Amino acid sequence: MKQWYEKLFENYADNYDKEVFTQGTLGECDFIEEEIAYDKSLKIIDVGCGTGRHAIELAKRRYDVTGIDLSDNQLDKAREKALSEGLKIDFFKHDARNLPYEDQFDLAIMLCEGGFPLMETDEMNFEILKNVSNSLKSSSKFIFTTLNGLFPIFNSIDDFHETGAAEDGAKYKSSGFDLMTMRDYNVTTFTDDDGVEHELKCDERYYMPSEITWLLKSLGFKKVDIYGAKLGAYSREDKLSIEDYEMLVIAER
Repeated sequence: MKQWYEKLFENYADNYDKEVFTQGTLGECDFIEEEIAYDKSLKIIDVGCGTGRHAIELAKRRYDVTGIDLSDNQLDKAREKALSEGLKIDFFKHDARNLPYEDQFDLAIMLCEGGFPLMETDEMNFEILKNVSNSLKSSSKFIFTTLNGLFPIFNSIDDFHETGAAEDGAKYKSSGFDLMTMRDYNVTTFTDDDGVEHELKCDERYYMPSEITWLLKSLGFKKVDIYGAKLGAYSREDKLSIEDYEMLVIAER
């Protein structure tokens, strides 16, 4: 049986690109460039690349990027967009829990919940981190965003989604947050690219900063920095707070 995150992205590429949370690409790529000191020789993997927005923007800036995703629909859109821009980018269908790469990349990016932390178990989420880690060279960097476990303890997830949602974008309604598992159970309503409305029961795992640090250090990352993740405006000056829905993680080995 297909999981909710597979059903969500079966026919949701054009409308996905119109969502509010996908509009920060330029600023996010500016930050990535700064983090790698504008070194065009580095090989980059974009995990959960979706419609390829970060991979395409980085390729425009002459970086060598490989994009992987689980959704054929999203990958087709990514290839179509790259072709229209005259860019040659390798986009492959892979499950991030089982990547075929080892010691191949200098940088991994996994932005806008690129697979992690959508999996149905903590073990599966960890497999994503482990597989990304395995794909990286011994001297490398891993930049990703994930859901901030501090946020739902002090704030309403529903209020956050209602405030930030586009009028015709996906709608989220939380049906309960489990403090024992740090999972939010919600119903997501969205319109696919054929104009058909769907309703999915979803659950997502929120992580405490200390959990993320421990998981990454157990995988051999020596330095783990965590900040608030502001749409299109990532910054090392942005100290993580209880008001940040997402956190920005920068791990180095």
